[in-house]
Amino acid sequence: MTLLKCNNLTKTYGNVTALSNINLQIESGHIIGLLGPNGSGKTTLIKLIAGLLSPTSGSIYVQEKPLGTVSKSLISYLPDHSYLNDNWKVQDMIDFFEDFYKDFDSTRAYDMLEKLNINPSHKLKTFSKGTKEKVQLILVMSRRASIYILDEPIAGVDPAARDYILEIILSNYDENATLLISTHLISDIENILDEVIFIQNGTIHTHASVDDLRQKDHKSIDALFREVFKC
Repeated sequence: MTLLKCNNLTKTYGNVTALSNINLQIESGHIIGLLGPNGSGKTTLIKLIAGLLSPTSGSIYVQEKPLGTVSKSLISYLPDHSYLNDNWKVQDMIDFFEDFYKDFDSTRAYDMLEKLNINPSHKLKTFSKGTKEKVQLILVMSRRASIYILDEPIAGVDPAARDYILEIILSNYDENATLLISTHLISDIENILDEVIFIQNGTIHTHASVDDLRQKDHKSIDALFREVFKC
């Protein structure tokens, strides 16, 4: 089933073109890496899909419906920065998300907090940057969405915790949903990816299955990325 479709998607800021005629089709039930260097257009594309930006031209469809109120409710988005109130307790945030999102599962949220030894009665400002990011990820993954968009979900997490964070991501989304993960830590996530999208200068350079790329180029996705973008 086609879950997400972008047709000739373009976004400009004055004389600067952030995205140019993006044509993209994503099926349900996949984990996809959105990969590219800084300034390639990844965050702009993510924000357009999440409905936080409006395209200059082109269109976005989610489950064959134009992006709007209904389709936005199918998307759970993790930005690359914190937007939560530092003075709130974690349990207050859970209550807020439960009131705001019909698909939010508070039982799932508390279970993940317990596994990560995060006290829900503590205020966010008492936590380290990494723990704050874990809380935000837990809130996002506690929704039963159709599309999860995660922008740098493990960037602020220490290496020892990354595998566990990835385990949380993998074990807390529906198999019919799709995960779109943007990250620079390619070697840490490439083993969980089904597909990759390489984006460069606001255009899609490559969109292919991970297995096909490895078989064709006999390289890891991380090595291929470095070759394509001369990292």
